[in-house]
Amino acid sequence: MIDLNELTAYLDQLLQVSDFRDAAPNGLQVEGRAQVKRIASGVTASLEFLQAAASWKADAVLVHHGYFWKGESPCIDGMKKQRLRLLLGEDMSLLAYHLPLDVHPRYGNNAQLARLLELHVDGYLECTDVPSLIMSGHLDGPVSTEEFGSRIEHCLGRRPLHICGGEQQIRRLAWCSGAAQDYIECAASAGVDAYLSGEISERTVYAARELGIHYFAAGHNASERYGCRALGEHVAQHFVIEHRHFDIDNPV
Repeated sequence: MIDLNELTAYLDQLLQVSDFRDAAPNGLQVEGRAQVKRIASGVTASLEFLQAAASWKADAVLVHHGYFWKGESPCIDGMKKQRLRLLLGEDMSLLAYHLPLDVHPRYGNNAQLARLLELHVDGYLECTDVPSLIMSGHLDGPVSTEEFGSRIEHCLGRRPLHICGGEQQIRRLAWCSGAAQDYIECAASAGVDAYLSGEISERTVYAARELGIHYFAAGHNASERYGCRALGEHVAQHFVIEHRHFDIDNPV
């Protein structure tokens, strides 16, 4: 077993949470039992995920999307009540890491996407308030949009939506998991052939066409399911505790 405070301190330091200004608190959001033997990971702390973790007798859960987002109602009712009642009733801790997990160079969502899609990381596009949020890199050689789309589908288990931005094949690209579609102009200004993120908006279609850059929407959940899994596996190995990842189906 590992002490909850020691686990939290380790993760906070590993992910350097103090360097980030985020839309939700990073780290321990709900305190459970003091000792952790089993930790469950997942993308979002939904009720279905919490039920799965509780059935497995998890002592703590580790997610990318936790609670207490800026702008949301502070009232504990409805959906939030159900989730918190389950956590508190099971004495299960909730640890959540948003931006710190997106950008971590090894366990982060973007780094894990690069590993899965066999993308060579060249650096970052520094055009956001969050350093290192958008990765840039290249493939071993130029590929068609059809081939790259098939690679995404094979690796992530979901067919991406491709918006054509010209006749060029893909050699250089930029990527950012989740709801990062509005960074497409930043990617285009860097001269890459394609940009990959999780979500797409109506305006993204016109941006891709008019900027002359291919755009791939791989799915918010699909593009972010690998960071928490990798982090959970690391924590389990580092502290010699049990870990299980629960992949809750989400088509978005």
